[in-house]
Amino acid sequence: MSTRDRLLALFVVFLWGLNFIAIRLGLDHFPPFFLAALRFAVMAIPVMVFVRFPKVRVKWFLLYATGFGTVQFMMLFLAMELGMPTGLASLVLQTSAPFTVVLGVLFLRERMTAGQVIGLVIALGGMVLIAVDRVHGTDLGVAALLPIGLTVLGGLSWAAGNIGGRLARPDDSLRMTLWMAVVATPPLYLASLVIEGPAAGFESLTTLNTETGLLALGGLAYLAIFGTVIGAGLWTTLLGRNDASRVSPMSLLVPVVGISAAFVFLGEVPTVGEIVGAVIVVAGCAAGVMARPRSRRRTASADGAPGSGADSRLDEPTALACAGTPVRSGG
Repeated sequence: MSTRDRLLALFVVFLWGLNFIAIRLGLDHFPPFFLAALRFAVMAIPVMVFVRFPKVRVKWFLLYATGFGTVQFMMLFLAMELGMPTGLASLVLQTSAPFTVVLGVLFLRERMTAGQVIGLVIALGGMVLIAVDRVHGTDLGVAALLPIGLTVLGGLSWAAGNIGGRLARPDDSLRMTLWMAVVATPPLYLASLVIEGPAAGFESLTTLNTETGLLALGGLAYLAIFGTVIGAGLWTTLLGRNDASRVSPMSLLVPVVGISAAFVFLGEVPTVGEIVGAVIVVAGCAAGVMARPRSRRRTASADGAPGSGADSRLDEPTALACAGTPVRSGG
């Protein structure tokens, strides 16, 4: 993973950490499923009119759109509506990182070095410390199990979307991200109609001139532009040219930004345990991302044919995905 890609990943981490403040502002006014649908709907019409559909493997694109775009935000928004604290949500959702690493090993045949494993375990230890501290400190008890479980499901969906986005192999990652908004909108709005009812969404739109409505509009704009177009677009690009096991651990830094932003904007004061846990997360991410990658150089036989290693048994797309090599399609 190049220095440029690490810096881009850190930029996405910063944008996504602030995402949770925008979500909280939106949920203070909109119903959760309606907010999720509205987030993508504001982009869907101009995308369909002005943006050409990318060259992409459709079935993997649908996995990306469903996991990353639909199910993740249904679970996350509902969890936060049910009482999941903003800072804690930013933490628990990062279960997507270990889920992505495991799925990458299982389905992309990626290989992890000892340094990556150690770094991931350290970062997860920091997350566990923060989670235990938050649950104990907020006295959520049994009531915290449902929103925490929903957020973990959101993390699993994000991980599945990461794998789908990698296997989709688009000719343009940004256009794939934009079209993800088109595909994700209908099921989210259908869920809103069935579960929340049409009146809930309509009422929230008619009261946009209130203080909570204006703040929600600001949060919605941030989610659409910075969280989706810029953040998700860059993230998909990074996954397209690096192993998922090297990119996804960077998302473990999102809670550091999320908890800090919740303190600054929402008055959620971090405890000593959270601060210590955040330092551990940063250390683990640094160890995992900076670890020297495992060599994938194939041995050549006397006649110049590829060696008989495991990579040679993969079909070309899977082998390239394992090697983190981007494919440039024509057109």
